[in-house]
Amino acid sequence: MNQLDLRGRNAVVTGGAAGIGFAIAKRLSASGARVSLWDRNAEALVEARDSFGGGAHSAATDVADETSVNAARDSTLAAFGRVDVLVCSAGITGPNVTTWDYPLADWKQVLDINLTGVFLCNKAWLAHMRANDYGRIVNIASIAGKEGNPNASAYSASKAGVIALTKSLGKELATTSIRVNCVTPAAVKTGMFSQMTQQHIDFMLSKIPMARFGEVEEIAALVAWLCTEECSFSTGAVFDLSGGRAVY
Repeated sequence: MNQLDLRGRNAVVTGGAAGIGFAIAKRLSASGARVSLWDRNAEALVEARDSFGGGAHSAATDVADETSVNAARDSTLAAFGRVDVLVCSAGITGPNVTTWDYPLADWKQVLDINLTGVFLCNKAWLAHMRANDYGRIVNIASIAGKEGNPNASAYSASKAGVIALTKSLGKELATTSIRVNCVTPAAVKTGMFSQMTQQHIDFMLSKIPMARFGEVEEIAALVAWLCTEECSFSTGAVFDLSGGRAVY
């Protein structure tokens, strides 16, 4: 593992109790950062926090609810005093059905968590980071936001929105010392696969030239570098993690 320098930095990772979020939190911690795990699964959150052996913070958080997000921010600030890094990894897939059969309630839930949740978490930390004139924000998007996966219209739309939000915010903060970037993984085998049909999983694998799924540690490695001070001239950028699938 390459050694990155996040000593003295404090980081928040949403969706930090499992999957990609947990792997990112572990990598940030290994690089010297103190981490605060945010997740709506309170039971998994406690187990994840305890795995750090002390020093980690956790906050049960519904990223789609502004009151919950702001409460988690205040709890984290009370514990750490300052936050330098935000990684937004919380998300759901939604059902795998055609657009014309997509239930409106499911559409709204996917957009609320995957897109509005990223907006609310980014927004919650901006006053703090602007006051410190320092920050690193990394939003987890998806290759689906670039290409649009069939039978996953809400997920694809939400991740395209994350890409656009990242570009917009990156430009707004370009003259500050806050950097805002996103990554676009292809399919990574995590617990989220349980939310998908096998047909959809097979389709995603068939689109990856490397003929394998990504590993959570591979996502975490790139995200960790984007969280460092060395990532100084990239903002509003989209970093591909698709095993060769991306078309732009």
